[in-house]
Amino acid sequence: MKHLIAFFFLLFSVGSFPVFGQVEEPPEEILKIETRLVSVPVLVSDREGRFISGLKEGDFSVFQDGVRQEIAFFADETEPINVALLLDTSYSTTEVIDRIKSAAFDFVRLLKKDDRAMVLSFDTDIKILTPLTSDRNRLNNGINTARAENVSGTVMRKTVNDVINPLFADVKGRKAIILLTDGKDFGSQISEENLLYNLEESDVLVYSVFYLTELNKFLQTDPAVVNSRIDKNNPGAGVRRSEQNLRRMELIKKNNLEATAYLNRMSDLTAGRFYERDVTDLKETFKLIVDELRKQYRIGFYPPDESEKGKVHQIRVRVKRENLAVRARKTYRSK
Repeated sequence: MKHLIAFFFLLFSVGSFPVFGQVEEPPEEILKIETRLVSVPVLVSDREGRFISGLKEGDFSVFQDGVRQEIAFFADETEPINVALLLDTSYSTTEVIDRIKSAAFDFVRLLKKDDRAMVLSFDTDIKILTPLTSDRNRLNNGINTARAENVSGTVMRKTVNDVINPLFADVKGRKAIILLTDGKDFGSQISEENLLYNLEESDVLVYSVFYLTELNKFLQTDPAVVNSRIDKNNPGAGVRRSEQNLRRMELIKKNNLEATAYLNRMSDLTAGRFYERDVTDLKETFKLIVDELRKQYRIGFYPPDESEKGKVHQIRVRVKRENLAVRARKTYRSK
């Protein structure tokens, strides 16, 4: 009897026991499908370069790897913009930093009420002078604190990469980077190709603005004049210095060509633009960039298959109307 009582006590203390004739069904399997909306910035202009507004979703077709996709999202030019303004404050910008800041103040004046911007400077480190905000006074105060530092190093690639992720990772809508730099990078851990890889995963447009710095002092002197400066006490010294200066000039020109080529690649990959300007022209350049961002369309589609991680897909956008030029993001990379 004691054993029988102990058996029932154990059975009820466990809290469950089988019911004869009842079959326990397995838990329902939940199939989870994860995909992401691919956002494609699109700019449409006529053959004279004038932007075309007023187009509707039905005017566009988007293709992935040659296959037409269903448009799941469409935004026209009424959408606010989010801009990261990146200021190169490395030592080479000492002579032009005041003009860069002046142009940046002009840029802030172009923003509308619902637009937002952040301001960052970079040399060997990255400084967030102003987080993403629509407060114009805060933006101006941030720009005012930018200083060209006497340090050797420029982490340009790391700055662009940090804006893409994490700073812009959760920001919705139109996103653009305006990068003011001489294009040199000394110290970034991320390589050129890895940054391009990450840009293919993002929907951030890059507007690169290149300006000359280090070469200016060489360009101000005619090589023929330099060659004529010969030390009377050491006739060969002046010629040797001239030869060194000329070699230095050629090296700087080579570095500038490489820098502009990479800035161009970033801008072209993201459907942004590359500008090669003297800093005195930045005010007009900013007007062009902001005007373009305001007239931008944004199309989104869900890709049919992202099973192969890291695969690069080709994107093509068409407009039904004739005699219009389309500039859009050309690729995206599966995450």
